[in-house]
Order: sequence, then C-alpha cells, then structure tokens
Amino acid sequence: MQVITAARPAWIFPFTGLQPAQFRRLVRLVAKRGGDAIADGRPGRQWALDLPDRVLLVAAYWRTNLTMRQIGPLFGVSHSAAHRVIDTLGPLLALAPVRRRPVDQIAIVDGTLVPTRDHRLAARGKNYRYSTNLQVAIDASTRLVIAVGDPQPGNRNDTIVYRTSGIEEKLNGRPVMADGGYRGNPEVIIPYRKPSDGTDLPDWKEALNVEHRTVRAGVEHALARMKCFKILRDYRRAAHTLTDAASGIANLHNIILAG
Repeated sequence: MQVITAARPAWIFPFTGLQPAQFRRLVRLVAKRGGDAIADGRPGRQWALDLPDRVLLVAAYWRTNLTMRQIGPLFGVSHSAAHRVIDTLGPLLALAPVRRRPVDQIAIVDGTLVPTRDHRLAARGKNYRYSTNLQVAIDASTRLVIAVGDPQPGNRNDTIVYRTSGIEEKLNGRPVMADGGYRGNPEVIIPYRKPSDGTDLPDWKEALNVEHRTVRAGVEHALARMKCFKILRDYRRAAHTLTDAASGIANLHNIILAG
C-alpha cells in the first residue's frame, strides 16, 4: 500500500521543502528533460509510480536520507525499484548551467565537507571523518546557487579543490569572492591578511574586511540551507553519484528561495 503520494499536496512540503505549485513546476521541468520517456530498465515493465510520485520519491530521499528499505515501502515499491528511480531520475533534477549573467554579477564561493562512506573518493579530513570537499558558488545579489563543483577528497584544502573540481572554469569571467582559504588563486577576491610582522591592518583595510565578511556570509547561509537535505550530512551511496545529488539539491534550494 502506497503511503506517500504527490496526489495529496499535504505530503509535498514536509518531504521536499517545496510548495505544491513549486513542485508542479519541478515535475514539468523533469518531464521536459525526458523524465516521462525513461522506462523502468526491465523489458516489458513500466514504472509502478507515475512521474510526480517518482520526483517526490527522489526529493524525499534527499530530504530525509532514509535507507532504500525505508523509503521504498513509503511509496509502495520495493527497495530495488526505489534505487532505480533515484538512479534514473536524480540526474534530471540537476541545476541547469547559467547561460546569461549580468555584467556586474559577483559570485561567492565556499567549500563544505560532506561525510561520504565511499572511501574510493572520500578521505579523512581535519575532523577525522571520511568526507568529500564540495565547492558551491552563489550569486551575491540573489543568493541563488549558480555552480557546484565535482566533489574532491576531503583532505584537500579549498585553494586546491577550487582548481580541481571544475568550478573555476564554471565561474570563468566572473568576479569571485571567497575567504582566506583560497589564497593562491589570484583571480579570487579574499580578505586582507595581517602583516607578517604582527602589526595591525590600517583602518580602511579592516573596514573592507568587515564588508567582505558581511557579503560572503551569504554562501555560508546557502550551504546551511542545502544541508537541510540530510543526504549531505551522511552520503551512503557511491561517491560518483554525489555530483548529481548535490546539483539537484542546489536546484531545489533555488526553487525554494526564488518562491
């Protein structure tokens, strides 16, 4: 018996964070990307769930981080069917690349550690947990996510991962702000550092640093909102699927924020 269904709007917000109207727009987007045309992957078998329920299953999985054996029965399907739905539909929820941007658009980038159980990519970081370093960039004015990098081992610092994750290429041509951990990337705007002789910074540099911190806080707020999707707090699936999951969560974050 199916417990959760998109046909009952009351289930949508608790399990996705989306309002019913936002969810319907998301379903139309997935259908436009070919979601309705994807078969179950088994000869002669169609999906047991219609497209809205499959989209709801993926979003609910990201939001709750339930196991397959837990989330499958909630939608009246087996755990293997739930796994196939997430594998096939998850990439279609991904964040679309930004094709046009204002001339004065400023991006803010920061990294976060995502605890990841797949040790083929994850590495033990400063917090002694196996994790991956995920780079996220937002628009400074709208606070919408505009780019997500490919996850890298969690023992690499931000200045290296900024170059190896591919997010540097995605932000090419944009002014980029970041914290002091991105030292070594000359195109990134970082705060002024105190002189090595221990003297204080001039007042004007301190004032700019305060302004820099105020603006840069937006990306930290975006990362906190993205981690409301609990899958980013303990990623149990294969590490190569984290890119699609993070991009899809960024897309859901933008839909929720844009209203």
